[in-house]
Amino acid sequence: MEQDKKIRVAITQGDTNGVGYEVILKAFADPTILELCTPIIYGSPKVATYHRKALNIETNFTVINEAEEARDGRVNLLSCFDDEIKIEFGTPSEEAGHAAFCALDRAMTDYRKGLYDVLVTAPINKATIQNPGFQFPGHTEYIETSLGEGKKALMILMNDVLRVALVTTHLPIKDIAKSITKEGIIEKATIFHEALRRDFRISCPRIAILALNPHAGDDGLLGAEEKEIITPAIEQLAESGIQAFGPYPADGFFGSGSYDYFDGVLAMYHDQGLAPFKTLALDNGVNYTAGLPIVRTSPDHGTAYDIAGQGKADENSLRQAIYTAIDVFRNRQNYDEPLANPLPKLFHEKREDGNKARFAQPHPKDMFKKEKPAKPETSAES
Repeated sequence: MEQDKKIRVAITQGDTNGVGYEVILKAFADPTILELCTPIIYGSPKVATYHRKALNIETNFTVINEAEEARDGRVNLLSCFDDEIKIEFGTPSEEAGHAAFCALDRAMTDYRKGLYDVLVTAPINKATIQNPGFQFPGHTEYIETSLGEGKKALMILMNDVLRVALVTTHLPIKDIAKSITKEGIIEKATIFHEALRRDFRISCPRIAILALNPHAGDDGLLGAEEKEIITPAIEQLAESGIQAFGPYPADGFFGSGSYDYFDGVLAMYHDQGLAPFKTLALDNGVNYTAGLPIVRTSPDHGTAYDIAGQGKADENSLRQAIYTAIDVFRNRQNYDEPLANPLPKLFHEKREDGNKARFAQPHPKDMFKKEKPAKPETSAES
């Protein structure tokens, strides 16, 4: 996309029986957001009109059939299918799942053609969307396979004060411990580190890594993963120049507000990171998929069937998802631009150990060590 054009934001409709259209239409009820971007909603004009009338939302949109037809200053709604579907607010259905997939699949195709810049996805029902073309536990894994170009995705939940990434994502609790490996932690922490630098422009990010077991395993009494897997991973990350600290017991870490001292937190599993995040983030959290060529965000809530069709859904998380996608896209451009044509080195500059030495902090496991008292001197017997 040319620099002088507004950023094109693709927004997939999500589950048509949930709150997707409600938060999308509410987000664009204030036309000032069109000064920042050109939205292309992937969905159905008939379904959008039904939601708009049922919820008495006055947002206008222009129907288009191809992404190339999108115009600045308008809410563009791209028709992805012509089928009539039944809208049943708050009710999971195969029809709604199929409609969600049609919009998502069309968005994947258009991104490959370079027809938009960033992607924002409204919530889906992970069960009803399943079909031969979508056999994944969620958006993240599907987009990684479709557009990842061999790269691995990292789920990050974020707002203005907290960023939480996950080593494992959509796994049953019984499978988590065996899925935690030293290599997996290093891989995810490395992606996290790069995302903090490139996507959020933090020059030398500090990452807190949470323990898996209660009390960080209590020196092996409650589990050996901290000693055998997580701590060695942290040490190897530090050797590679990544400022990683831990492992921290999750309850005390969040309860004491220790996250304020870090640029990102790497949790071992889904609920360990997301439960405290959603408690702290209230209604402004964003789900960001890092590590992939595409910039993809979504609101941090689900289909919200319990309030669908009642006009109660808060659009702020969706709006923040749009803002975040725009910011990350610009940050990547600014980060990559000077690297595209670097100046040749005219001399070799001798440094210390670079950022690792400049920003090094005492390792947490050494901060609380007590010095051993000196042994009293003994005089020789005469």
